[in-house]
Amino acid sequence: MKVLSRNQQFIVGGLLLVAMIATRSHISSHLQDASWAIFFLVGFYLRGEPLGRLAFPLFFLTAFAVDLVVIDAQGGTHYCFTPSYPFLIPSYAAMWFSGRWLARHYEENLFGLIKFVGAAFVATIACFLISNLGFYYFAGKFETMSLIQYSQSVAKYLPAYLSTVGIYLGFVAVLHLAITHARKLSGTAHMN
Repeated sequence: MKVLSRNQQFIVGGLLLVAMIATRSHISSHLQDASWAIFFLVGFYLRGEPLGRLAFPLFFLTAFAVDLVVIDAQGGTHYCFTPSYPFLIPSYAAMWFSGRWLARHYEENLFGLIKFVGAAFVATIACFLISNLGFYYFAGKFETMSLIQYSQSVAKYLPAYLSTVGIYLGFVAVLHLAITHARKLSGTAHMN
């Protein structure tokens, strides 16, 4: 996929930041956290200058800041905020790198759709594994639980993560295709 213009990157980046803040802070209890899907989309869309090099750290720091605000609002503690928190960096990087890979190999056809689904699936599995292994080894909460027991207890959450990422990415994919086709139709109309 071609790199978005500077203005397009700022618009897309701004919308993704708003979506991250809204869903991660749980402003609405009806919206699941879109962070994993957002990091995938950041990798896919925000590749050119000036956001290309700054996007991942900017979005990670935003996620961290939102977490701190939410934790503070909850009284200063949270079950998931442990020494394992830095493992979110490689977890989210898996989503981001997968989005970058897809952008370089994107095609607007059935094969492109297969690549999109495959890249999102592999990235979500990697993100899930990295974050959960980090939590198991460094959270300080599972000394009496074996890795096998822990894996069995968290495996039940994987389908929910896959579906949440799939719903958000599916929505954006439909929007992306609608905008792309509207532009093509507009370009064809101007040629006639």
